Formats: sequence, structure tokens, C-alpha cells
Amino acid sequence: MGRVSLNTLLTRAEEQFTSGKYENALRTYGQLLTEYPSEADAQVGIYLCDIGLESADEAQALFDYYQIIKTEQDDAPEVMVNLLTTLDVSQGKVAEILSSKEDKAEYKNGIGYKDFLKFIDNRGSFKRAFEDIMFSTRVILKNKEEYFLFIELLIERGQIELATQFLDSLSNSFANDQEIYALYHKLKEQKKENIE
Repeated sequence: MGRVSLNTLLTRAEEQFTSGKYENALRTYGQLLTEYPSEADAQVGIYLCDIGLESADEAQALFDYYQIIKTEQDDAPEVMVNLLTTLDVSQGKVAEILSSKEDKAEYKNGIGYKDFLKFIDNRGSFKRAFEDIMFSTRVILKNKEEYFLFIELLIERGQIELATQFLDSLSNSFANDQEIYALYHKLKEQKKENIE
């Protein structure tokens, strides 16, 4: 079986792209690159599909721009690749800035787990610190590890009821996680100690 013609593959990829079927277009552009490794339109298409998976409007606008400059400039693929890599770097920096601002905004509504631990040290009493925090703000747990550490801290400090509630809510998401079982075991041991 012979190779599919360049124009046939390119037309198929562009039709898939313009109809918003970015994953299909990505596969077709990939096939194009396999059969025609130096095909500039396929390289640009891969970039545009990647953008399309995140933002269809942005990808379609860039595709239209590319179609226009292709008729006007011989180095259109190179210009487009430079533009796309610049956009990618810019978006990465914007995302980084936004995420750091989100973290700061998030902490306006509460305190992070590490700050909570410092607050306990400053107050000198877990119970007093915990009551102060729970009545005035909230502890923001950013990942599974912090959630587990927080529950473990509650268990160690005798907050059995609260630890059970947190653990039960977490077990729905991580039902088969060994750390969940370990925390339930620790909770059970703590309950036994409290009874004795």
C-alpha cells in the first residue's frame, strides 16, 4: 500500500481542525509528519491543535491568521512557529503569575496548613489554636498530603470526632488508598486509648 498523498492528508487535517475535531486533526497531522517529516503545515497544525484542545476560539483565530500569511509570505510557517512558541512561553508566565495570585487570594479566606502549624506553636496549645482558627477562619489544605497530615494531627491531639468526619469525607475520593486505612487504624487505636 502506497503513501497517502500530502495534499489529501493536509486537506483532511485542515477540515478536521476547522470543524473543531482537534484530536482527530492532531492524529492526521501526526500521520502527515510521519510520512512527510519536514512538512511545515503539519508542524504548525500540531501546535494549533494543542491550543485548540485548550481554547477553540484562540486556535481558530490563529489558524485563520496562518492561512492569510501563507498567501503573503514565503516564510509563513517559520513566522507562525515563532509566534506560537512565543505565545506558549507567554501563557506559561501568565499562568505562573495567575497561580501565585490565586494562592494569595485563596489565603485571604483562610490560612495554609503550614501557617496553621506555626499558629499552634505560637498559641502553645493545640486546642486553643484550633478553636481560634475554626471560629475565625479556615485552614486551607492544598493537597492530599496536607489533608492526611491534618487528620493525623487531629487524631494525635484527641479531636476524634472531627478527625472521623474529615477522614470519612476523604475516603469517598480515595477509597482504596492505603494511607486512608492507616489513618482509620490510627483512629481506632486512639479511640481505644481514650476508653481505657
